[in-house]
Amino acid sequence: MTLKAETIVVGCGGVGSAALYQLARRGVKAIGIDRWEPPHKQGSTHGQTRMIRQAYFEHPDYVPLLLRSYALWETLEAETKQSLLVKSGVLMAGPQGSEILAGVRGSAERHKLTVENLSPSEAMRCYPALAIPEDFEVAFEPAAGYLYVEACVEAHFARAKHVGCTFRFGERVVSWSATPKSVVVQTDRERYEAESLVIAGGSWSASLLADLGLPLRVLRKHLHWFPTDRGEHAAGALPGYFFDLPQGAYYGFPSVGEEGVKLAEHSGGEEIADPDQVWREIDQAERSRVIAFARQHLPGLGEPGRHETCLYTMSPDGHFIVDRHPHHPRVAFAAGLSGHGFKLAPALGEALADYAVLGRTSLPTGFLRLKRLRA
Repeated sequence: MTLKAETIVVGCGGVGSAALYQLARRGVKAIGIDRWEPPHKQGSTHGQTRMIRQAYFEHPDYVPLLLRSYALWETLEAETKQSLLVKSGVLMAGPQGSEILAGVRGSAERHKLTVENLSPSEAMRCYPALAIPEDFEVAFEPAAGYLYVEACVEAHFARAKHVGCTFRFGERVVSWSATPKSVVVQTDRERYEAESLVIAGGSWSASLLADLGLPLRVLRKHLHWFPTDRGEHAAGALPGYFFDLPQGAYYGFPSVGEEGVKLAEHSGGEEIADPDQVWREIDQAERSRVIAFARQHLPGLGEPGRHETCLYTMSPDGHFIVDRHPHHPRVAFAAGLSGHGFKLAPALGEALADYAVLGRTSLPTGFLRLKRLRA
C-alpha cells in the first residue's frame, strides 16, 4: 500500500520539526518520517539547552535569518503558551585579538545590534561565578540567551499535529526517488508518495543525499553537567557564556535543572565513520579538558555528573547547506549545520517549506546554497 501526502519530511529533529510546523500552518498535508521518536538522543537535537545569539561571529549574513528565527520562536511560544527562549544574555570572552570576539563585534556593527564591551573586572562583578583573566576582552549581548531544545521540538510537533500533520516514527528510510511530477519514499515498513520532499537528515544526510556526494564529516561531541546549589550559578544570576581560549572554545549555561551547570567544548571532536555506530561513553581526555576549563573559569564547581553525547555534522567551510536538489527540483534539503544550527531551525524550516510549496524562498539563504561548494 502507498500512503500519499502533499509533502514528505524525512528527519524530524530541530529543522525537520520546524519544516513540518511551517507546512502545517499553510494547510499542506505533510507526513514526517524519523527512525526514532523525537526528541531523541541519537543525533544533535537534545541536551536540555542550546545557545541563541544575534551578533553572530560565524558570519554576519546569518543575522537576518536569526532575527527571523527570533520572531518565529516567539510566535511558537505564544501559540503554545510555553517559555522556550530565555534571554539571559550571553557573555563572550577571549584573549586580545580573538577572532571570535572580532566576529561578534563585526556582526553587531553591520546589523546595528546591541553588544556591550566590558572589562574582565566589570564582568566578574556582574557574574561572580566566572573567572576571567584581566588581559581578556569581554563582550556581552543582552538579546542572546538559550533555548530549551527538547521542548522546542515538542512544541513544533504539537502545533503541526494540531493543524493536521501525520508522523511516522520508528521507520528507516531505505530509498527515495523523484520524477518531474512526484517523489516516492520507501521505508522499511511503508511506501510513501508526495508532490515534494524535504530532507533534514542531520548526521545521516550524506547517505540520504548520496547522489550529491556531500563532503560532510560527523563529529562526536560531549555534554557535561556539574551539580551545584550555589546561587551565582543559577538561572537569572548567570548568563550563557562562551570562552575563546588558546586550547579550544568552550561554552556553558546557568543551572536550569537538577543536574546543574552544563559545559561543553565547541572545538575538537572525534570524527566517526557511521552515525549508527557511535560510542556514547565518556571520553576521559575530553572530560579532563572540560574539567580543566571549569577549574580555571568557573572555580566554584565540583565534579561533573550527567553526561551525554551528541553529533556535529560539519560542512567543509562550517556553514549550512540549504538548497533544492540540483537534479530534482521537488526535493529540498538542509545539511551540514556544523554545530550551530538549532537556533536557526525556525527560519531554516520556513525556507524548506517555501522550497517544497513554492519552489523558491524569499529568505536570504543564497549564501548557504550548494553551488558555493561546487565552484
